[in-house]
Amino acid sequence: MTALLAATGLARSFGPTQALRDASIYIGTGEIVAIMGPSGSGKSTMLHCIAGILLPDTGSVLYAGNDVTRMSDGERSALRRREFGFVFQFGQLVPELSCIENVTLPLQLSGMTKKEARALAYRQLEALQVADLADKRPSEVSGGQGQRVALARALAPRPKIIFADEPTGALDSLSGELVMNLLTKAARESDTAIVLVTHEPHISAYADREVVVRDGRSLEPTATALADSSLDRP
Repeated sequence: MTALLAATGLARSFGPTQALRDASIYIGTGEIVAIMGPSGSGKSTMLHCIAGILLPDTGSVLYAGNDVTRMSDGERSALRRREFGFVFQFGQLVPELSCIENVTLPLQLSGMTKKEARALAYRQLEALQVADLADKRPSEVSGGQGQRVALARALAPRPKIIFADEPTGALDSLSGELVMNLLTKAARESDTAIVLVTHEPHISAYADREVVVRDGRSLEPTATALADSSLDRP
């Protein structure tokens, strides 16, 4: 499989603590990959490095033929806004905005008109079964409903990859299963890849493949070869 994203030799320290050491991973177009490992293993740090949120101390992250680690802050911000979607454990919705305004915000930041953004946001909320909550504030909806709004925000710009860090960690089991079913269904339909950080086996079961991180290390034997080959371009 040709990689959409390939990271090799990643190392990252926070002061004297080494969170990653020689970690590698590759993500194919439309593939769902679960990063597994116990708390403190480095899996979230890996996700933040491959998503361009953090810069590794050493190593490379190739996306669409470009090394993300060599981009400027502005270039990485534009890449995250244009090509990547994000879902975090607690949703991180803007509390002052309505649910639909939370979804339209990244669309408008990318240059879409308010009318176009609102129409697209509503369709995405409808697909995730929360259109009736469009005008409510995040504080007025349940955790599972809020997380579906966060999914709508991540999916609406039609990203190539969604990075999901413990997306069901704050939810009960029923809400978590619903969120994962909707996320994976939407991603399959749009050929969007998902990088899913979790420590729960029943959540990683939604993935095509698992990458285990322990003590900051992971091993993807084909990642180096894929990084040297031509990568898929969005």
